[in-house]
Amino acid sequence: MLKKRLIAVLILREGQVVQSVRFKHTNVIHYNPVHAVEAFNKWAVDELVVLNVTRSANSAAQFAEAVASISRHCFVPLAVGGWITDEAYATTLLRSGADKLILNTAFADDTNLVNMLAARHGRQCIIASMDVKLNEGKQTVHVDRGRRDTGIEPLEWAKRAVDNGAGEIFFNSVDHDGARKGYALDVLGRICAAVPVPVIAFGGVFSWDHLVQGISAGAEAVAAANIFHYSEQATRKAKAFLAEAGVSVRQEGRLLT
Repeated sequence: MLKKRLIAVLILREGQVVQSVRFKHTNVIHYNPVHAVEAFNKWAVDELVVLNVTRSANSAAQFAEAVASISRHCFVPLAVGGWITDEAYATTLLRSGADKLILNTAFADDTNLVNMLAARHGRQCIIASMDVKLNEGKQTVHVDRGRRDTGIEPLEWAKRAVDNGAGEIFFNSVDHDGARKGYALDVLGRICAAVPVPVIAFGGVFSWDHLVQGISAGAEAVAAANIFHYSEQATRKAKAFLAEAGVSVRQEGRLLT
């Protein structure tokens, strides 16, 4: 049986790790992301996701530098995303140490780029980030850092993403982001059942049981950001809880208390 993955997410604005609440990023958690990475290395996280949420495309070079710095201290697979609009920048991020690329807006505006990157680097390198939001009683996918409504419902979007080269889906809900009420399980479950690629659940974790709920909904991996920054030995405690709930996870050493 394949083990379920636990993923820590770093959300970077202008190079600093920030807290995310419904896609608003105001509270700085770490001024240097390397400090967070060093903690996660000790706490048995399986993978690391780093997202650039800076509103300006001019942040691309700074983010690449941050990725290079993070990769020198990161001992697990590293996936990065934000402002990937051309092959040159995607190559820069991979050469900076990234193992996977997370794309969002490109799946709406430039599927040729996505297909090309998948063909060149393998679809296992391409993660489709989908941000779902409820509008007038209907869930639709948003792009451009959650600012633009595509009008496309989640299942259709996920299937299109896979058709265009996505090897994984990174699912997030704008409404659940930072809201401390767990993942958007109904939509998450339907997506997991509809696509043949792994789905990473993200957005809203406030208790370790929320992680179990994400796995029960069909996710191959569960991710969180805010909660991991405010608890010592956070990912080890999360894994211990998952294991006690019957979830198969990779364990390293004993849980430190």
